[in-house]
Amino acid sequence: MADDPLDDLYAAPLEEFTALRKRLAGEARKGGDADAAKRISGARKPTTAAWVVNRLAIADDSVARRLSELGQRLRDAHAAMDGDRIRELSAEQRRLVDDLAREALKGLKPTGALRDDVTGTLQAAVADPDVAARLGRLTKAETWSGFGEFGDTAIVVSPAARRKPEKTEKPEPEKPRDDREAAARRERQQARADLAAAEHARAEADDALAELQSDLATARMRHQDAQRRLQDAERGLSAAEDAYDQGKQASRDAAATVKEAKARLRRIT
Repeated sequence: MADDPLDDLYAAPLEEFTALRKRLAGEARKGGDADAAKRISGARKPTTAAWVVNRLAIADDSVARRLSELGQRLRDAHAAMDGDRIRELSAEQRRLVDDLAREALKGLKPTGALRDDVTGTLQAAVADPDVAARLGRLTKAETWSGFGEFGDTAIVVSPAARRKPEKTEKPEPEKPRDDREAAARRERQQARADLAAAEHARAEADDALAELQSDLATARMRHQDAQRRLQDAERGLSAAEDAYDQGKQASRDAAATVKEAKARLRRIT
């Protein structure tokens, strides 16, 4: 068992989560650790994607550190507006996320949606230190929106874009610099407001989807359990019918034997 019982809880198979949570909380309560019992009882069951990532992070405690450190290097590169460094680290991010997602899903038969949720959660851990810090205790898939929150430093300008045109046929009159800067600021502010509103709406939709996903997983498990019980009942019924038929035949055979014995007795007497 791990030092922290929550590691056992979040790494255990999903179908065992509820029963294990109850058992671990009971053990903590019996051991006199009321705080631990309360913490365990309050642990929420994760969605499948969250469980997959949690299991990976618990098995390898370097996962959270690697994702977090890469995120910090990307933030530094964006702050420095270092286009070459951003491209280099972005490629490293794709490789790391793909490798970790493949490791996390090893041995499973994931749907496309599950694969996307796992990848998105790992990407979110790169972009958001809070997500990286919660790996191992996630209750739902997280989403990643890139590095737009770092403002204009996220814009990478290629060397070709910096060169002025060699020749302009009919140059248009330029607006005063102050007007251009003010217009650019207004446009950035509006874009940020639109982004914030869109991310808020998406967060609400993701929360609702996570709850529905959890309900769906529970319903599927109940359905599978009902199917197993039905199969067991059908096998029991079939066995009972076979036993009844055999008993009925045995009764007939015994009745025939009795009849034959009576007839023989009458002949003798």
